[in-house]
Amino acid sequence: MPIWVDADACPKVIKEILFRAAERTATSVTLVANRLLSIPSSHYISALQVADGFDVADSEIIKRLEAGDLVITADVPLAAEVIAKGGQALDPRGEMHSADTIQARLTMRDLMDTLRASGIDTGGPSALTQRHRQLFAKHLDYYLMTQSKQQDRVDGKLE
Repeated sequence: MPIWVDADACPKVIKEILFRAAERTATSVTLVANRLLSIPSSHYISALQVADGFDVADSEIIKRLEAGDLVITADVPLAAEVIAKGGQALDPRGEMHSADTIQARLTMRDLMDTLRASGIDTGGPSALTQRHRQLFAKHLDYYLMTQSKQQDRVDGKLE
């Protein structure tokens, strides 16, 4: 299953984890952004540049997404769309979104937007920590392992 990356705001360290995983597992990783991206030369890694504009990259990811695909994004509304379409969404901080948790995340996001719009300084996200990177890598490895086992079943390698 391919991995789609909402790459405009994806931290470099997370992209590097994805690049290593793509090579190690022969998994397709596509970075989608509205600017030109530098990626390593690989059969498994590609970049898709989309036009500038609000949510253009998000729309392109949703358009290409198939059920079971993984999307890497910190964008909660995009994660909700991914889940609604049967995909999986993993935040660069290591949170794997699900149908059970995404509504609470959307509600919190909307509350914070309302507070900011009324002039309250809500601060920004904390710095990406080593714990975040480890949690991201753990969830990514679990996704890749389960996808590999599912493919083995389809290919008749597991009984």
